[in-house]
Amino acid sequence: MSTVTTPSTQSQSGSTFTAKAASYIDDRTKIGVAVKEFGRKVFPDHWSFLLGEVALYSFVVILLSGTFLTLFFQATMIETHYTGPYVPMKGVEMSGAMASTLDISFGVRGGLLMRQVHHWAALLFVASIGLHMLRIFFTGAFRKPRELNWLIGFVLFVLAMAEGFTGYSLPDDVLSGNGLRIIDGIIKAIPVVGTYLSFFFFGGEFPGTDIVGRLYMLHIMLLPALVILFVALHLAFVVIHKHTQYPGPGKTQQNVVGFPVLPVYAAKAGGFFFIVFGVIMLIATFVGINPIWNYGPYDPSPVSAGTQPDWYIGFADGMLRLIPPGLETEWFGYTWSWNMLIPLIIIGIFLILVAIYPFVEAWVTGDQREHHILDRPRNAPTRTAIGAAGVTFYAVMWAGASSDLMATHFQLSMEGVIHALQILLILGPIVAYVVTKRICLALQKKDRSIALHGYESGRIVRLPGGEYVEVHKPVSEYERWELVSYHSYEPLMLRPNDDGRIPFSRRLRSGFSRWFFEDRVVPPTQGELDQAEHEGH
Repeated sequence: MSTVTTPSTQSQSGSTFTAKAASYIDDRTKIGVAVKEFGRKVFPDHWSFLLGEVALYSFVVILLSGTFLTLFFQATMIETHYTGPYVPMKGVEMSGAMASTLDISFGVRGGLLMRQVHHWAALLFVASIGLHMLRIFFTGAFRKPRELNWLIGFVLFVLAMAEGFTGYSLPDDVLSGNGLRIIDGIIKAIPVVGTYLSFFFFGGEFPGTDIVGRLYMLHIMLLPALVILFVALHLAFVVIHKHTQYPGPGKTQQNVVGFPVLPVYAAKAGGFFFIVFGVIMLIATFVGINPIWNYGPYDPSPVSAGTQPDWYIGFADGMLRLIPPGLETEWFGYTWSWNMLIPLIIIGIFLILVAIYPFVEAWVTGDQREHHILDRPRNAPTRTAIGAAGVTFYAVMWAGASSDLMATHFQLSMEGVIHALQILLILGPIVAYVVTKRICLALQKKDRSIALHGYESGRIVRLPGGEYVEVHKPVSEYERWELVSYHSYEPLMLRPNDDGRIPFSRRLRSGFSRWFFEDRVVPPTQGELDQAEHEGH
């Protein structure tokens, strides 16, 4: 007697097998508990929080496109003559890395698209990390307990730049070769050990025998592994510390208002991933990037105006251009090339200050409380002004990398452009700090006035006594909450220690604290709000 298997019985048997498999895995890994706990996590719904997701999804696209390119790229500097399909390069002597990159571009189906997807995704990855860090800085999201997560994000930013640099150095064309030559000069400028470090990095005198292979190993193995590790740490800390959120009614330091991961946030995140992937594919399809066939294989002779690194390395290149030439001294039998060392020192100090800023602000303010509610940038005027000064300093360095293009395109003298940028490098951050802080304080005063008296309606009425006044439109409870829901912190009090003395460290800390909180605008109290509402009626 035969047995008939219906679709319903097949479905039941399949579901039974799935249930047993899930139970088997859960019994041995307890993954169900982790999924249940993670699924309950609530994430707020605000567009600025998507910047971190853009970075994550860009990295996924980098891994997918990079896997495809790895199948065809040959990381070798062995000299060969190009025999591929690109006719203008036929017979030209070049390295195997350059030849395989040309083959990917013109001989592999979809190869050029994947190269451009990989490159554009890398640019978007670095840009989204930078913007994400700016959002975190200007809203104060780095405060306790998230100082360590700020450091992790900073390390991710540095790793992303290193990934980008090792990536665009692989084709061994004119641009990548000149970028490596600059790195070689910087390393050799380090006194005493510079030459040895250069030989160690390049495997001999520049360009070495296999620098492409070394960079390839870093690009596809070590650096991606580190990025994945720090991304995992970053996401783990986000779950542990719970998400920050903007101020508003019903939002406190203890609870997060938003959507749970499962099913709402996960579905939205999945859809957003495909949007990011689609945008990258569109850009890579219609906008070409890094046409190495126009540059040719590496040769130091064709260097001219217009050879630019990828934008995220521009600040380092610009700093090298803005340092006056001829700054060299002979000490202890060694040549100290200050035109190389000074940029390294300045960039190093700048990056260190960015990395440790959360700890510096906590020390200056003495604030050791946990913060889960974000600041409006105007309500932290000194921090916002510091951020504006830092962005200006970075922007001037970045502009320095295009000083030659400014001179040629606008028919200006090269010396004039360099001198103008040198002045801006010093005065620009100072002006940005002063102007930004004044704007923040003015906005705070305006918010205080609106909270107490309402919006200006533009309607003028005459009182019985003959006085003309403007009728103000009262604000809603939600708007008033947004205007007044911040704390005005005071400078640290200078008190003597147990010996009756005031150490220099305390005086220094008190001085920085007064500077940080000077000219602060105190939000209106509830009594002032009640009185203003009574007078309005």
